[in-house]
Amino acid sequence: MPALIEVEFKGNRKQFYNYEGGDALALRSAVIVEADRGEDLGRVHAIGELAAKRCGGCAHGCGTETPNKRVLRLATPDEAIRAASLPAQDEDARRRAMDRIKANGLVMKLTDAEWQWDRKKLTFYFTAERRVDFRVLVRDLAALFRTRIELKQIGVRDEAKRLDGIGRCGRRYCSSSWLPDLRPVNLQVAKDQRLSLNPSQISGACGRLMCCLRYEHEFYVASRKRFPKEGRVLVTSRGEEKVISNDIFSDRVTLRGLDGEARIVLLADLRREIEEGAAGGETLAGMATLDDTDQDVAYQDSAVDELVPDDTEAALFVVEHPQSVLHSQDSAASISDSAPAAGGERPLRRRGRRGGRRGKIGGGGAPDG
Repeated sequence: MPALIEVEFKGNRKQFYNYEGGDALALRSAVIVEADRGEDLGRVHAIGELAAKRCGGCAHGCGTETPNKRVLRLATPDEAIRAASLPAQDEDARRRAMDRIKANGLVMKLTDAEWQWDRKKLTFYFTAERRVDFRVLVRDLAALFRTRIELKQIGVRDEAKRLDGIGRCGRRYCSSSWLPDLRPVNLQVAKDQRLSLNPSQISGACGRLMCCLRYEHEFYVASRKRFPKEGRVLVTSRGEEKVISNDIFSDRVTLRGLDGEARIVLLADLRREIEEGAAGGETLAGMATLDDTDQDVAYQDSAVDELVPDDTEAALFVVEHPQSVLHSQDSAASISDSAPAAGGERPLRRRGRRGGRRGKIGGGGAPDG
């Protein structure tokens, strides 16, 4: 039976092929494969079970279908030496094409050029904010290079994947090194991870939000399911305490009691204190569990539900009406805003800085009278 082989080309471009040869292929070995109306040269990236797994899960994978192209043979030493001169030829073609783009006055950025191994096709990759009419450009390039020309418009993430580089973490771009699929990343992911919303701190070299925010988000969502929601009031062995913050990496919870004193407790100790507080006191109606408190997470992935089993979480009892406790400054402010005033009138609120100066001499508003 033919073996499934994943072959890598220039610019981290990968594709799957069938291999019917008898000799085993080693990783990173140069092979000649079938291409569009010709042949191309690439290097073996994955074989065996790993190639079959990647074929079903990668964006460039073949899924359940078998690839329609095959590996022809191993490349000879002379062909491998010739492949070393291809990057210089690609760069020369890119520079000559840039001159034609400027001559035609097209608003586009030419990212990379790639010659096919048999030089029967030349592919140009470019980025542009809008659609570009490059029909005249294609005719000019075909007359210039005397071969078939193909222009592909790609996004900025794909551009960073092709060009490769080092991120701010000191390692290669995730999209170039190991990330199989470039999934969209939105700002809500950064909010769920309590990160700074400054674009310069959470953006990558491509100018978009970093890819690591997306694939790390599942860990944050799964970890926070074990913690009580921030702002909830818990009944512990010390009484009623409000959750101030959660540290998912150290399994610590910061609480504040009725006296305004804050303390940090381990999550396991907090569960024990809540059980003692529930056993020693009277059970309140309408109490919720810890699993109920995290149902209003703004952004969740369906794949996260499989990571956290339902029977491993212990119940954490919380008070549904915190206005009866915690006479601190924060809780008092929330009580006055939420509770209706007597007689159906709206409760009085303290004016802000601008409102407090209104009506005074030298203030922002006009004087009364």
